[in-house]
Amino acid sequence: MRRLSVAVPLLLLPGMALAHAGHDHAAPPAWTWDPAITLPLLIAAVAFSRGWLRLHGRSTGGRVRLQRRGAWFAIGWLVLAAALVSPLHEAGERSFTAHMTEHELIMLLAAPLLVLAEPLSAMLWAFPPGARRTLGAFGTAIAPAYRWASGAVVATLLQAAVLWIWHMPSLFDLALVNEACHAVQHLCFLASALLFWTAMLGRRGAGASAAADRALAGLCLLATSIVTGALGALMAFATSPWYAGYARLALAPFGLSPAEDQQVAGLIMWVPGGLVHLGAALLLFRTLIAPPRIADAV
Repeated sequence: MRRLSVAVPLLLLPGMALAHAGHDHAAPPAWTWDPAITLPLLIAAVAFSRGWLRLHGRSTGGRVRLQRRGAWFAIGWLVLAAALVSPLHEAGERSFTAHMTEHELIMLLAAPLLVLAEPLSAMLWAFPPGARRTLGAFGTAIAPAYRWASGAVVATLLQAAVLWIWHMPSLFDLALVNEACHAVQHLCFLASALLFWTAMLGRRGAGASAAADRALAGLCLLATSIVTGALGALMAFATSPWYAGYARLALAPFGLSPAEDQQVAGLIMWVPGGLVHLGAALLLFRTLIAPPRIADAV
C-alpha cells in the first residue's frame, strides 16, 4: 500500500501547485486565498480526516500506528498549506530566497511527512463501498507504472532532472511571468518529491532483500545530497543573478541585491537541503547494522 500511498495526493496536485498571479510588489506579501490552491488542500484534509475517523472507529488493533499516521498527515498538510497559502508564497515573487524556502518546505518536509502518513488507505475509506472498489481497481491498473516511477534509482534521477531543468534561467524566468508554467513547475517539484520519498521511505521486504533495498536507498540519498548541493553551491558562489525576473527588481527584501538574494537561496538549497538527505541516508545505513528488531520497526 505504501507504493500507492501518494496516489490520491498526486491527483490533487494540479490545483495545489497553481501559483503566483500578478501582485503589487510594493505592498507587503499577503496570504494567498486562491480557490485553486485552498480547495484541493481542503478536499485532501476532509477526505483523510473522514476516512481516518472511520478506520479508527473500526480498528481493534494498531490504533497507535493509525494515530501516528494521522499526526504525520496533519503536520505535512500544515507545512504544505503554509508554503502555498502563507505570505511566503507571494514573497517568492520578489525574493529568490523566499521562493527557495517555499520549495524546500514542500520537497524536504511536507512530501516525506505525507508519504509517512500513507494517506491512500484512509482516504479510500472516505468514500462509499462502490467508489472504493472503483478507486481500488484504478489503483491496481496503474500500480506497475507507479512502482516503476517510485523505484529508488528512477525516482532519484527524476527528482534530480526536475530540479536542474527547472532551475535553468530560461525556464525559471518563464515560470516567474507565466502562471500556467509556474503551476507546472510546482507540480513537478511536488510530484517528484512525493515519488522520491516514497522510494526512500517505502516498506521493504525481509532479509537480504530488505538490506539491499535500504542500502540502495541510502546511496540514492547520498547522491541526491551531492546533486542538489552542487546546484545550491553554484548559486551561492555566483557573483551575478541568474534570473532576469529577480534582477529586474533591483533590490530584494532585507536590503539584499538580486545577486546576494540568489546566494542566500543557494545556501538554503546547499546546506539544509543537503543535511536532510545526508541525515536520512545515515538513518537508513544505521538500520543495516542495528539489531533486527530495531531495523524492522523502521
